[in-house]
Amino acid sequence: MTVTTHYSATRKEDDKIDFLLWISRILVGFLFIFSGLIKANDPMGFGYKLQEYFLVFHTNFLNDFSTYIAIFICALEIIFGVLLLLGIAGRKVAWGLLLLIIFFTFLTFYSAFFEVVSSCGCFGDAIPLTPWESFIKDLFLLFFILVIFTKRGKIKPLFKSSFTNNLLTFFAVVFSFAFGIYTMVFLPVIDFLPYKIGNNIPELMEVPEGVALDEFEIIYAMKHKETGETKRVTDKEYLEQKIWEDDNWEIQGEPESKLIKKGYQLPIPDLIISDMDGNDLTTEIITNPYYNFIVTSVDLNKMNAVDLLALDRINQTIRDISSDNHIRAVLLTASSADEAKYVSDQLDLVLETFYVDAVPLKSMVRSNPGVMLLQNGKVINKWSKVSFPSKEELIKNYLSQ
Repeated sequence: MTVTTHYSATRKEDDKIDFLLWISRILVGFLFIFSGLIKANDPMGFGYKLQEYFLVFHTNFLNDFSTYIAIFICALEIIFGVLLLLGIAGRKVAWGLLLLIIFFTFLTFYSAFFEVVSSCGCFGDAIPLTPWESFIKDLFLLFFILVIFTKRGKIKPLFKSSFTNNLLTFFAVVFSFAFGIYTMVFLPVIDFLPYKIGNNIPELMEVPEGVALDEFEIIYAMKHKETGETKRVTDKEYLEQKIWEDDNWEIQGEPESKLIKKGYQLPIPDLIISDMDGNDLTTEIITNPYYNFIVTSVDLNKMNAVDLLALDRINQTIRDISSDNHIRAVLLTASSADEAKYVSDQLDLVLETFYVDAVPLKSMVRSNPGVMLLQNGKVINKWSKVSFPSKEELIKNYLSQ
């Protein structure tokens, strides 16, 4: 009788809903899925962010694999999130989540404390977070993951069938990796960058009328010639107190500029297109009233045989349509003039070559090479090296209209 009563009490205890555990599972699960999907939408962009961390930790040898590492991390986040919600492999998932969040928390704290990376890339370009915001977010997640970890024995699958659970796990794994690979090959499904389709590039390079800009204050280090007293004053105090009228006070060193209020930020602040002689041709190229094919390559030297074949196909297609249509086609690259000339000679490029800093180039098209079609500064369409259309498709969809 005693054994039966004890068994019944234990059974009732197990059947009780642990609300804290469920809340933790739902919050962590959906947040991991969301975070993984946002970054997997743009694995090359997340790869660029990883390269910043590689630089900090002197692991630059991983740069060439950054996009593949990004796909793996994103897939892991999505898989853990899905399995956590479904209650599959609860103990293993709890361990995986704990190790991941400890690793992420360390990275975000290191980035924030030592100011080595400006943005963690946790939610890609969709939701930019500062390192301190990312660190606080990870502490929040750590609390709920610790709840999950301590109660991992209570996590039970939503479905009793092993076949169903295995099938769901298989689909989660396949989708998580397939999505990242798809966006790497065919560009992001949703483009959060300033060069997305429909945007007008010249407009995004100009400050709109009436918007507030960044406000700075200048701080002077002052020293009294007779007493040796030192003090720091702002430019406002310097003028209001008429310190400049007192010859006994002198400014020491260079004034310090401090941001006191953040204002409007230009979506495209750094685009400068120049020729080999350094002449600025930005306006001429981006305001072309005719169709303008912009072929981009951050680094021509890192193109493999497949990339070069893709560039050759793009070049031949543009060559075929340029004779009968009023179009301009240019190659924008951050490579040296020698590298650009070598590739141009090898492929007999019909493209005019110009030079752009790597930072804006990386935001234009997440592909090496990639293609952007402009008209009057507006982005009409974008293609990766794989998805660039045929001559017939271009004529039908654009040039015949």
